[in-house]
Amino acid sequence: MSSSAAPTTPAAPAAGPAGVPHRRRWFVLATVALAQLMVVLDATIVNIAMPSAQAELGFSDNDRQWIVTAYALAFGSLLLLGGRLSDMFGRRRMFLIGLVGFAVSSALGGAAGTFELLVAARALQGVFGAVLAPAALSVLTTTFTVPKERARAFGIFGAIAGMGGAIGLLLGGYLTENFDWRWNLYVNVVIAAVALVAGAVLLPRAGGAAGHRLDVPGVVLGSAGLFALVFGFSQAEPQGWDSPLTWAPLAASLVLLVAFVVRQRTAPNAVLPLEVVVDRDRGASFLAILVAGSGMFGVFLFLTYYLQTTLGYTPMRTGVAFLPMVLSIIVTAQIQSNLLIPRFGPKVLVPIGMLLAAVAMLTFTRLELDSTYATHVLPGLILMGVGMASIMPASFQLATLGVEPRLAGAASALVSTSQQVGGAIGTALLNTLAATAAAAYLTDHAPVTPEVAAEAALHSFDTAYAWSAVIFAGGAVVAAVLFRTRADRQARAAAAPAPLGAPAEAPVAAH
Repeated sequence: MSSSAAPTTPAAPAAGPAGVPHRRRWFVLATVALAQLMVVLDATIVNIAMPSAQAELGFSDNDRQWIVTAYALAFGSLLLLGGRLSDMFGRRRMFLIGLVGFAVSSALGGAAGTFELLVAARALQGVFGAVLAPAALSVLTTTFTVPKERARAFGIFGAIAGMGGAIGLLLGGYLTENFDWRWNLYVNVVIAAVALVAGAVLLPRAGGAAGHRLDVPGVVLGSAGLFALVFGFSQAEPQGWDSPLTWAPLAASLVLLVAFVVRQRTAPNAVLPLEVVVDRDRGASFLAILVAGSGMFGVFLFLTYYLQTTLGYTPMRTGVAFLPMVLSIIVTAQIQSNLLIPRFGPKVLVPIGMLLAAVAMLTFTRLELDSTYATHVLPGLILMGVGMASIMPASFQLATLGVEPRLAGAASALVSTSQQVGGAIGTALLNTLAATAAAAYLTDHAPVTPEVAAEAALHSFDTAYAWSAVIFAGGAVVAAVLFRTRADRQARAAAAPAPLGAPAEAPVAAH
């Protein structure tokens, strides 16, 4: 990779290539970060409100999964389309449309009087989230082109991606206990309103760069393939892996996604131009984000259950318990982005982050029914925060580095798709493994007493933590193998100058 695409001078530029004055870039970052936080925390904030919503609306335990699944299905399956629309019609326009749509759908969900309306609103949230997330990241990609500033901006953005789920648990606990479960949805209206005003004022007016054409067959194949993939994994836990509702969508997704790739090789206006994916560093970044999304659900999901059902924490106290992880992500992400990524690069830092996260998961396997928070839970949370902050900023930065501005939306969409699909896969795998472990434990320790049931739950959590550790360890190997070395990156940059108009690349060196 090269840093010579945009020559630098001693003086700071008055405006970047995206037309954003230097002094306003950080306000742009704050705006898109706020929007990204809203989208990410919405994946977990509703979980805390679920029991209260279920009591009021009267839906069954079997139906409650659809409040989460509806959002994930719409969001995950439409991200590639959202990224392409951002390239076609302009990042600012799609960013503002996404904000308005997300706010309206959140208000509808908050006011829902029936289960069906709540699920429909959650699906609509996912639709506009798929528009908003790629637009936000592509705004960041084209705004920050000076290497040092870019590293700092992506450090902040990556930290938000890593800690959004934990913030969702904290905010969800506070709103549920002190107001009403509906405020877990209404709060998005407040956040979106602030981001909308800031975005309308700060973001530069610019049209699309890819022409007003859309590869409709590619959109259908890609969206249907991702929908089938997320749906299949979402059915693994309630239906079982041998159910047609699980394996049939997964098989269909394989066929559809292969057809999608074949289509993208020949389509004149591809939804996902393959040059975005085939670069080795970017491919490694997408895989790292997917692995991190899969493994971290072992913390957010099962540690939440442990704190509430085993240790008896309230929703609010559970959210507060995750604060040290959030703080460690914030601090570590800034250290990584400003000091360590320029010096060591993703080939060193991302595998280290994966291994730290794996060790954190292994510490959670030692939790007992009477474990204390400070001694047994806190160290693992801090270690997990350091690990996630070592994975996310470097991966987010490299995933969009060197992409032509006209393709920034597609690259940004693939980042969000990797995170969303990773989360869906991780949830399904870990839920199924945990449920199987609990059932086996109860069978082996009959008759079932309250003590045996509590131990079975703990055993199921341990199983999920252990498999999360395996996922992260595998991710460490993949990242160490795939990311380029510093010498390789410099040689390629010297042989092939950056495309005209491409943003300058940050010095993400690697040993």
